[in-house]
Amino acid sequence: MTARGPDEPIRLAPYDPAWPARFEAERAALDSAIGEWVVGGIHHVGSTAVPGLEAKPIVDILVGVRDLDESRACFEPLAQLDYMYAPYLPEEMHWLCKPHPSRRTHHLHLVPVDTKRYRDELAFRDRLRGDPGLAKEYVALKRELAGCFADDREAYTEGKSAFIKDALCRIGPEQ
Repeated sequence: MTARGPDEPIRLAPYDPAWPARFEAERAALDSAIGEWVVGGIHHVGSTAVPGLEAKPIVDILVGVRDLDESRACFEPLAQLDYMYAPYLPEEMHWLCKPHPSRRTHHLHLVPVDTKRYRDELAFRDRLRGDPGLAKEYVALKRELAGCFADDREAYTEGKSAFIKDALCRIGPEQ
């Protein structure tokens, strides 16, 4: 099923220690439903994957796949888990949300493992986990953007892109 309808407004929430458990429960369901297409693991990414970080209360999940064409076979099993396909950056990934764009609990990114996007999603998460100062800067930016673009997810996301690119270029303790 393809996602349609209005998007849920952007709302940031304090870190919730239940987010990792929500990811683990979903990881198990995803592994059971689409495990045969997973070649790069099922990873908790995004701000809910960073302990202590304020975030939209939506669990972001990265699934490493071989390629986009082959992973289209995942759509039907994912629909059985209430994921809706939304063609966002279709040349880079298959993006799905659960249960609906107007009330999201999960974002799912099916991304080929041999791409920059796949590596960058994991690297950015790891940079935020390893650098509390960087995480604090990121939260400040997200608060500002959420205040300006609560009803414009594209602008909110685009507003973070330069920060993310810069963070991936910074030399940190884990590099």
